[in-house]
Amino acid sequence: MMREFDMTDMGSMSYFLGIEVIQKPGGNFIFQRRYVLKRFGMMGSNMVTRPIVPGSKIGRDKYGVTVDETDYKQLVGSLMYLTSTRPDLMFVTTLLSIYMAKPNELHLQAAKRVLRYLKGTVDYDIYYKNEGGDKLMAFTDSGYAGDMEDSKSTSGYVFLLSSGAISWSSKKQPIVTLSTTEAKFVAATMCVCQAIWLKRIVKELGHEEEDCTYIKYDNTSTIKLSKNQCYMDAASTYV
Repeated sequence: MMREFDMTDMGSMSYFLGIEVIQKPGGNFIFQRRYVLKRFGMMGSNMVTRPIVPGSKIGRDKYGVTVDETDYKQLVGSLMYLTSTRPDLMFVTTLLSIYMAKPNELHLQAAKRVLRYLKGTVDYDIYYKNEGGDKLMAFTDSGYAGDMEDSKSTSGYVFLLSSGAISWSSKKQPIVTLSTTEAKFVAATMCVCQAIWLKRIVKELGHEEEDCTYIKYDNTSTIKLSKNQCYMDAASTYV
């Protein structure tokens, strides 16, 4: 490229679009540290081990005390920025982003809990090995009817390559499903669509995969449904 364009060789990359990079003989690390905690003054806060209270549900509370909308948007926007290297923040960040308009104290406290979680996990990173783990693999799952307002479920997936995560998502499903099996089937379908796209990208990068991509999920009924051609026509309504 240096023959075609005016370029300067600045050595090994250490920083790219706000993402820190460490390159070592065995592989590469990417991470983002201390950005949100310093910006929002949470360095003295107590740590928590999970970004959201297990089993808790966050919804709209018309009787709740409203908070500054701009401050809330800045906080959630910063969390969105961190999801570039933190798949573990995707679910709660997606959930908090629903309430950008007219957030209340409940939503703000949930967002601040994420900052407390970040304080204890500030050294988390993603590691890509130079050798091994060169097969694309995915894990997917979903909740069921988790949204308190419309009873829609949330799908999630993560793709691994070179032993590190390269693509991840947490997204509310566009339809209302009638069972856990259907919700997980929709999640698996969304994951398959992403797998097809990623395989094309990987091929363009010179790493074509002729074998099938393994997609792992933990619902036996969903696995049987995906193999039952007679039931596929009826189930296609949910995809």
